[in-house]
Amino acid sequence: MARLLEDKVAIVTGAAHGIGRGHALELARHGAKVVVNDLGTSVRGEGAGQDADEVMDLINKSDGVAIADYSDIADEEQAQELISRAVEQFGRVDVVVNNAGIARDKVVWNMSAADFDAVMRVHVRGSWLLTHFAAQHWRTRSQAGETFTGRIINTTSGAGLNGNFGQSNYATAKAAIVGLTLTTSLELYRYGVTVNAVGPGGMTRLTATMAAGQQSFEPDELAADEFHPMDPAGSSPVVAWLASDEAQHVTGQVIRVIHDKIFLMGGWYEKATVSSDGARWDAATLGRIMATDIFHTRAPGLR
Repeated sequence: MARLLEDKVAIVTGAAHGIGRGHALELARHGAKVVVNDLGTSVRGEGAGQDADEVMDLINKSDGVAIADYSDIADEEQAQELISRAVEQFGRVDVVVNNAGIARDKVVWNMSAADFDAVMRVHVRGSWLLTHFAAQHWRTRSQAGETFTGRIINTTSGAGLNGNFGQSNYATAKAAIVGLTLTTSLELYRYGVTVNAVGPGGMTRLTATMAAGQQSFEPDELAADEFHPMDPAGSSPVVAWLASDEAQHVTGQVIRVIHDKIFLMGGWYEKATVSSDGARWDAATLGRIMATDIFHTRAPGLR
């Protein structure tokens, strides 16, 4: 197998289970040295543990190189220390995969502010903090005259792109990650850094909380050549490719990987337009205009 990431240094957050675990193993298979970050919490973000050790051991026993890290990536000091530890251990950081996340699902009238804040903290603040400190690392290297490539790969979801009942916190967080991706892709490309978002599918600990009876499984439960449409590692080859130098031309993109298909997603665009010809709009007459010229207009393929 051709290895796309020989000697690259990658940080993967939320890497002890499910999608993050699949990413960590795939990056290692392609030659990356991996910092396996996971706080070891429950799906709700409660407790702490050393679940990352198992993934670290799997990589090291397969002739890869990995270290485990238990930092809380939504804590500013610990996020900075995570970047610093990778640099101290391996000399630099090349790839950051922001994947850590939790779920606390309830309909909006039953959801507590604490549950909203907890989900936003991990998904959005955590992704922003690692992006922030990785960006400082890359900017310093660039100012020192070094030429290099850097990669940030964020994790969004269908909930963030289309909404999902009972997930006003999670969907808001995943939509915010798209905004973070688009903005930082503009800011960092001058330094040779690309920023993209991947929306994976698969049965994970998080998805198991969303539907009664749905199960989760880990990527290493499948043989290397076996395909399962709900394998949480199904998007990991796309993440590995985006992390490689081959993908230098791809930035500011949202890519969904569902079953055996890859979808390049498009963002907001002007679906329909009506003009007042320079006059101030009159609310009393807007009903007719909006009904005939705006809301009765349908772009192909959109609901």
